[in-house]
Amino acid sequence: MEYNKDGIEENELAETEKATTEDVGKRADVFLAEKLNLSRANVQKMMEAELITAGSKVVKANHKVKDGELFVIRYQEAVPLEVVAENIPIDILYEDQDVIVVNKARGMVVHPAAGNYTGTLVNALLYHCKNLSGINGVIRPGIVHRLDKDTSGVMIVAKNDNAHVSLSEQIQTKSAKRTYLVVVRGNVKQDSGRIETLIGRDSKDRKKMSVVSKNGREAITEYEVLERFGRFSLLQCRLLTGRTHQIRVHMEYLGYPVVGDPKYSPQKTPFAINGQALHSYELTFKHPRTGEEMFFTAPIPEDMNKIITRLRNGQF
Repeated sequence: MEYNKDGIEENELAETEKATTEDVGKRADVFLAEKLNLSRANVQKMMEAELITAGSKVVKANHKVKDGELFVIRYQEAVPLEVVAENIPIDILYEDQDVIVVNKARGMVVHPAAGNYTGTLVNALLYHCKNLSGINGVIRPGIVHRLDKDTSGVMIVAKNDNAHVSLSEQIQTKSAKRTYLVVVRGNVKQDSGRIETLIGRDSKDRKKMSVVSKNGREAITEYEVLERFGRFSLLQCRLLTGRTHQIRVHMEYLGYPVVGDPKYSPQKTPFAINGQALHSYELTFKHPRTGEEMFFTAPIPEDMNKIITRLRNGQF
């Protein structure tokens, strides 16, 4: 786990701003997660490693913040990650000298990170293809856009930097089109719609995102109802921006959370699916070398297909 922050030398001590009257009574892990822009889990790990003190005492997670209290953080030396190529099967829809288009399986993490250093799509890609774009660094070679661990479907990967730049620009300018299929709870009333909000880190749970009124990033999702099943609906969603958990957050915001979503809709579901019923179905982009328009679809995975079949048959 890396705790280094930009501009801070390894093992250097850093101080937080003094706690104010508004902070009094907060748990220390909650307060520090807000101040350091880290997850509570990361802060708690730092506390367990005795890296956070107040005065001369090591701070525990449930410590209650006092007015004017100052916390000292000792940042550990970052351990460089080495990404290892692994012989993991991947579903390749298309490949040439510039790009690889894959159908990512549900449950596969896209790139190594804390808790998932192996078994990722990047580990598999490095085994399959030695040359990937280096723009995103050692940990995320070739990764132009991401899918959540439990979201399946079509993704594009850049094999060189020129392709990476072109594909990134297409996503930024919205000329690349990304369409998802999603099963949500509830009978969506409008046949179609456009959701425009700001999305930012949830103030109560740093591992979640939420619609915020300020200090967020623009997020735009267009949706269309494909089928209604009474208590459930099948939608097609198009991303015009690519914020973390965007469709999942927007559907919860509308009151139609994604079926099976463990983070934003943790209710029991009558369906057998390990994760959210969300699938990256179509991807359209211009080839970075030839300019030719490329169009790819990823077949709906079996678990999600069974849900749709059961809904059509009224089995819920």
